[in-house]
Amino acid sequence: MENSAMNIQWYPGHMTKTRRMIAEQLKHMDAVCEILDARAPLSSRNPDVEELTREKPRLVVLNRVDLADPAATKKWAAYFRGRGFAVLEANAKQGQGTKQFPAAVRALLADKIAAYAEKGQAGRMLRVMILGIPNVGKSTFINQTARRKTAKAEDRPGVTRAKQWVPVDQSLELLDTPGMLWPKFEDPAVGFRLACTGAVRDEIMDLEELASQLIAYLGKYYPQSLLDRYKVEVREGESGYELLMETGRKRGFVLRGGEIDTGRMARILLDEFRGGKLGRFTLELPEDLEERNA
Repeated sequence: MENSAMNIQWYPGHMTKTRRMIAEQLKHMDAVCEILDARAPLSSRNPDVEELTREKPRLVVLNRVDLADPAATKKWAAYFRGRGFAVLEANAKQGQGTKQFPAAVRALLADKIAAYAEKGQAGRMLRVMILGIPNVGKSTFINQTARRKTAKAEDRPGVTRAKQWVPVDQSLELLDTPGMLWPKFEDPAVGFRLACTGAVRDEIMDLEELASQLIAYLGKYYPQSLLDRYKVEVREGESGYELLMETGRKRGFVLRGGEIDTGRMARILLDEFRGGKLGRFTLELPEDLEERNA
């Protein structure tokens, strides 16, 4: 998606420290689990993680499937399985997928578990590192899996700042790690998708610009959702900002002099997108990646 105007750069200093800690701890891990946002699975994967973890058995959790387009989620699950990952679909807030996690880990590590048993080490502790960018639902997933509140979980990026060991059962424990973004978004569209899902703090964003780009995307790929929610019909050639103004007008956000309060409409659009009130959307597809690499 064309998005050259939005160039988000956000790399707090603690993330450099996090990357170093992850690299140091990996040698003690049996497997790695990445928590991804099902609405933007590739954009919510830190590219550093691929390089760091390629030698380990890997499980991908597509989180927030309740907010993502179901047909697109199936495509992404197939995409990751085709690249050797185990895949689990989850809605961590409601506990969906979390009960299946221990069994999925043991299936992924079946050969290693059998080798331990042959050495007389049946029931040996399995250690899994949990990775994810800020505000992808990592702590919530861990809390639901462990059935206790051990990891901090807040709906804003960057809450977990130190590693935490979380026991799941007598032979499985998780290493929770701080969320880590990467130094630079080479593709501005990646920054757009992460900003829409809340992985980048709103405070550093131009929310009207972000909302204009989001509503343009929805108008192109999910026009019925705008009609159903806002009674706005998308016209050919209409810009995102024009759509945002029209939506604000329909909502009655008209200031003195007839000006539309696009700032207020932008915040509402983003809140309703993130909360699932607009519907279930996915912001990228595996075939988009294939087109970029063609």
